[in-house]
Amino acid sequence: MVWDVVIVGCGPIGAFAANALGKSGLRILVLDRDSAPYALPRAVHIDHEMVRLFSDIGLADQILEKARAGDGHIHIGADHGVIRFLSVAGAPRPFGYANDYFFYQPELEGVLRQGLERFDNVELRLGAEVLNVQQNDEIVTLSLADGTQVQSRWVIGCDGARSTVRRSLSIKLDDLDFNEPWLVVDAEVDGPISFPDFSLVPAGANLQNLSLMMCDPQRPATIVPGRGNHRRWEFMLLPGEDDAHMAEPSNVAELVAPWVSGASHKIIRAATYRFHGLVAEQWRKGRVFLAGDSAHQTPPFFGQGMCHGLRDAANLAWKLAGVSNGTLGAAVLDTYQIEREAQVRHVIHAAIDAGRYICELDASKAAERDLRIRGQKDIRSASELIAPIASPLFPHRPGERFINPQVAPEQKLDDVTGGGWVLLIDGLIELTPVAQDVLTAIGARTFDMDNLTDATGFVRGWLDQRDAVAVLVRPDFYVGIVANSAADLSRQIEAFGTHLVNRPSPVFA
Repeated sequence: MVWDVVIVGCGPIGAFAANALGKSGLRILVLDRDSAPYALPRAVHIDHEMVRLFSDIGLADQILEKARAGDGHIHIGADHGVIRFLSVAGAPRPFGYANDYFFYQPELEGVLRQGLERFDNVELRLGAEVLNVQQNDEIVTLSLADGTQVQSRWVIGCDGARSTVRRSLSIKLDDLDFNEPWLVVDAEVDGPISFPDFSLVPAGANLQNLSLMMCDPQRPATIVPGRGNHRRWEFMLLPGEDDAHMAEPSNVAELVAPWVSGASHKIIRAATYRFHGLVAEQWRKGRVFLAGDSAHQTPPFFGQGMCHGLRDAANLAWKLAGVSNGTLGAAVLDTYQIEREAQVRHVIHAAIDAGRYICELDASKAAERDLRIRGQKDIRSASELIAPIASPLFPHRPGERFINPQVAPEQKLDDVTGGGWVLLIDGLIELTPVAQDVLTAIGARTFDMDNLTDATGFVRGWLDQRDAVAVLVRPDFYVGIVANSAADLSRQIEAFGTHLVNRPSPVFA
């Protein structure tokens, strides 16, 4: 049997990709070398865009039941005073969800894996280790440790930082020159966390529900609220400290003790990591793609590691589905790295910059940093740092993430439109026959603002700010087309139509 897509690795990225592609009806095989999900937490944070993607595969409610919405982030300087406070607690939600959610990765993976059971066209094989990947112009062949082989039209390597798929393809990593050792500690804490007497804390800020960054030259550290009674600490290792020694139970207990004074707690994991900034030089080689940590690794200071990987999978899913079902030309797949890499590098560089100021160990330089940051204006949250994508598919303007506000009681915009390709128009717009044929070919649904409840006014406000009469939203919820007239809209849609396999008009010949 030749599968449509084989996904190597069933962590959160691979499992999400399988759910997203499973919706398209393609025959999907997921291979994971482990016989059971990894039982300990690793990633802990996602943002509103990820919840929207989970909603698109029908699993957001189950995941949110097991997650905790955060109030934002607070950075504490060398003098134990606040130097940066980022919070949108109580603010409007144009994207439909809170900016930050904290979760327990084994639970999230469990929901995603259980979701695969909905699809007769998706198979998960555990204990299936891939040793080698070879390909020709039509087929990819994966050799497994048990001596068998699997063949597929396309392969997505979601097999992590030590990716066998990446190594099998001899793809190198671009090292962005950040390598810092940290000790990561996860615990179950029955009670509130103890905080020092910080100064300059904004009135009403709930430290228990904020992720906190200690920019303290004596020992930089992070404290993250998890779901339920789960808490995470990350402690920077100082020069001369040994990884294994610092991970010993007595040392871990000493580091955590000031934060859990009077609270019963249980350490469930302590491990040392090197926080890296790495990006693969190629994200695609022939019929094989890399996604998630196999394609890039980011320091965790913005909590965007898993988010990057989920964006990768969402970007690939609609393109692979369109190429496989004969709607889109195969050249569309060449845009995957073009669209994703610039955005990923932008965030990684921002995380590295933050990491360098967080990891400052010189007391005088740390004091200078505190003064500088306290004087900064218009500081953006991690979620707001996500850059628009520039795409040859839609070259008119960079594609920003489109909003998903509440438009009616109990309904967000996506609930009304159903996702996929969505064209929102403001009033009657007459499209050319060619443009209409393109929309029909990709299965786009059109919604007139005059017939769409916009309870918050966010959607019409978005159009008004851009002097636009229409917006075409992609299946990954990024903006494809913004048009200020019917003629402009038709022209841009027709231009995108050149990427269709079955072109709807001789004008494309």
